[in-house]
Amino acid sequence: MTPELTALALAGLLQTGQFAAYSIMAQRQVGRRAAMSPRDGGQVQLTGMAGRLQRAFNNHFEGLIMFTLAVVVVTLGQAGSTLTAICAWIYLAARILYIPAYLLGWVPGRSIIWITGFAATVLMILSALISSS
Repeated sequence: MTPELTALALAGLLQTGQFAAYSIMAQRQVGRRAAMSPRDGGQVQLTGMAGRLQRAFNNHFEGLIMFTLAVVVVTLGQAGSTLTAICAWIYLAARILYIPAYLLGWVPGRSIIWITGFAATVLMILSALISSS
């Protein structure tokens, strides 16, 4: 498996861990009955750590879409390189660091961590495009 695909697989496991943490905290806050309900009355607004875990989880979904695209382009385009591998690991490290940064309210650290992961993803795509031309 390529380094980029390995980082993507680990990012998927990270997302699973984030989902578990968010779900546990959300259920503690709203109770089991509300957590298992069909939510016909609207979405419950989570606060505190549960809300932060939810927002960090949703933010990872957004970043994971673009990172997945980058890994697919690099892999199918056979454009993997040392640069794309390093960028993939930087993305994963940024996503791991983003969780405590969000939970603990690191300012401006959270934004710096986010832009680092985003830039690594964009650089992977650009590298694949440049190597294919």
